[in-house]
Amino acid sequence: MPFYIIERNFVEQLDPPIEAAPGINLINDEEDVRWVYSFLSVDRRRTYCLYEAASAEAIIAAAERAGMPYDVITEVDGRVMPTGVLAAVE
Repeated sequence: MPFYIIERNFVEQLDPPIEAAPGINLINDEEDVRWVYSFLSVDRRRTYCLYEAASAEAIIAAAERAGMPYDVITEVDGRVMPTGVLAAVE
């Protein structure tokens, strides 16, 4: 299944509550989307999330149901390691 990086921009600083994760994961499960992990910017107004999904449309459907932005969605198929070697996204 393809992997995607999603950039999300927030108007307010994001303080992600731990208790929200199960609800987001339930929506993702229903849309056949897997949230791998996210990075949070220092100003807490942007996240960069790695997802596994059948399509960008599935990610959009899950994001809309969860009330989350999805400003940029980019399909990725490899990682460049510090050694210069190309590795699969896992």
